[in-house]
Amino acid sequence: MKFSSSLKLNHIFRRLYHTNGQANSYLVLYARKNRTNTNRVGITVSKKLGKAHVRNRVRRRLREVYRLNEDKFQSGWDIVLVARSRSVEARFDKLTENYLSLAQKAGILKKENAEGDGFPPGEAGTANGGD
Repeated sequence: MKFSSSLKLNHIFRRLYHTNGQANSYLVLYARKNRTNTNRVGITVSKKLGKAHVRNRVRRRLREVYRLNEDKFQSGWDIVLVARSRSVEARFDKLTENYLSLAQKAGILKKENAEGDGFPPGEAGTANGGD
């Protein structure tokens, strides 16, 4: 992760759990502004979801979803993601879709990515130089 670090401190996790989270049937996302220019990301997977190898697989997949979409997120946020039971068997594209939709609801995606094609205003369709 280029612009982010791991969130490991328990008191920060607890502080985020007291904010209003966004939820769907796969994930719960808690986000709060921090005082840095980087994002800190934490992932929680309960023992109820399975044995250690199952929990680690879910954690790795969610970390990879964030890594591949890291440039779409605003900087300066603490993010905690809680995996729900449906995330264990979910396809990767479904996890990505749900993760980004929760981030959109929480307001932590960059504006240009939230509006549609990902191009800055006035540059739509000029990705190859316009020649």
